[in-house]
Amino acid sequence: MSIGAEPAGSARKWWILSVTSLGALLSALNFSTLLIALPDLIRTLHASLLQAMWVMMSYMVAQTVVVLMAGSLADRFGRRRLYLSGMALFTVLSLVAGFVSSAAWLIGLRVLQGIGGAMIMANSTAIVADAFPSRQLGRALGVNIMVVAVGQIVGPVLGGWLTTDYGWQWTFWFNVPFGIIAVSWGLWVLGFRTHLSPSRQPIDWAGIASYLVAITGLLVSLTWGAVVGWRTIPVYLGTGATVVMLPVFVALEWNRPWPLIHLRLFGHRGFGLGNLAATLNAVARMSIMFLLIFYFQGAKGDSALMAGILSTPLAIGLLIFSPIGGAIADRWGAVIPATLGIVISMAGLAALALDTGLHTPYWHLALFMGLGGIGSGLFNSPNTTGIMNSAGPHYRGEASGVRSLTTNTGMLISVAFSLVLVTSQIPRQAMLAIFAGTVRGVSGPARAASLQGFIHGVHTAFWAMTAISLLAAILSALRGTDVPSPQGAAQAESIS
Repeated sequence: MSIGAEPAGSARKWWILSVTSLGALLSALNFSTLLIALPDLIRTLHASLLQAMWVMMSYMVAQTVVVLMAGSLADRFGRRRLYLSGMALFTVLSLVAGFVSSAAWLIGLRVLQGIGGAMIMANSTAIVADAFPSRQLGRALGVNIMVVAVGQIVGPVLGGWLTTDYGWQWTFWFNVPFGIIAVSWGLWVLGFRTHLSPSRQPIDWAGIASYLVAITGLLVSLTWGAVVGWRTIPVYLGTGATVVMLPVFVALEWNRPWPLIHLRLFGHRGFGLGNLAATLNAVARMSIMFLLIFYFQGAKGDSALMAGILSTPLAIGLLIFSPIGGAIADRWGAVIPATLGIVISMAGLAALALDTGLHTPYWHLALFMGLGGIGSGLFNSPNTTGIMNSAGPHYRGEASGVRSLTTNTGMLISVAFSLVLVTSQIPRQAMLAIFAGTVRGVSGPARAASLQGFIHGVHTAFWAMTAISLLAAILSALRGTDVPSPQGAAQAESIS
């Protein structure tokens, strides 16, 4: 039986879920271990902070740029084939990345690795949605998100240990055996052959080109502006490319018979508002991990390993409540748990804005991070279930790509926005010292002023994220009653 034709059998669908869960685990470990290893990478490769940030963000930028295209192409050429090819590419590049001797080469490899990650991310949710009936989809997606939480718990601790004892290279090399296992298991469970319709739709090359230019310009502007400065040539060029090409992309996709993305899907409230809520929630959620990691290492002077351990409450809340949120969505729909999750996360962000300081008791921070994790766990799987059901079975690959695109874009905006809000409070050199974990080398009143400015900037960022969460909660509630899968399928059919 081919995936996508009908729900998988009772045993086989759980095997399929195990394949996508391995991919989710690798993705989570890849990000969290590397974030912890950045200071060691800077010292070993003699990299600047800008280069170190691009080592982290180039993967996310490439993944964000390619993920929509990967999801759409998978609907034409086979989800399993692209998913397994992406996993194999990710694994090979993890092996190569550990041997580079310059930051520039590593950034290039991370871009290619992000393409592999996009092939994984764009198809993972669609493969699960194909395998499980709609009444069990929320629970299945909750398991996938729970595995991501495990990676976020293990990743910082594992990354700190590997970096301390063996060097940053091992944050890449440890992916290799896991990747080999994941590809082998995926070939056994999914197979590689794909049964495709004999009448393939033509590829929307004009849509792909305009989309790539528009989204790349936006993301380059955000990342470059946050780290280097907004009044720079790359920011001007990137912004100009986005302003010109985004309307071109929309016009092309609206009128083409076989578009890269069916924009009319966004006319469905469950799909459009669900993706917008996911973007805003990702902006708010990412700020917690990003700012607190640098709070622990930069402002407090904790080691990489200790910072990883101290940040685990965020992932623990996600781990526990992701399957709960999925089960609630399967029974009562996505709107209530998703909206409640955003409200709980908003409470955690407001508490962080009020009570984050150099002398804040850790149990306060752990409680606030836990609220953020609980809220994310209740939101993610129900919201994803609502999006996938509203798109219908024929557009699941496209819907999965759009959902991944919105989430990744939100995470990148969060990094850029948080940096802007924090750096506006302190001189750039002091900011670089804090984010590089070298603020202890700054002495006297300058150090005290820098840390005070950093904490004030963190408060400003968390208040901004609280407001963003409030908007996300309103949009989530406005999506209305969930559309059952058969109706969602009928609506999707009417789009074409």
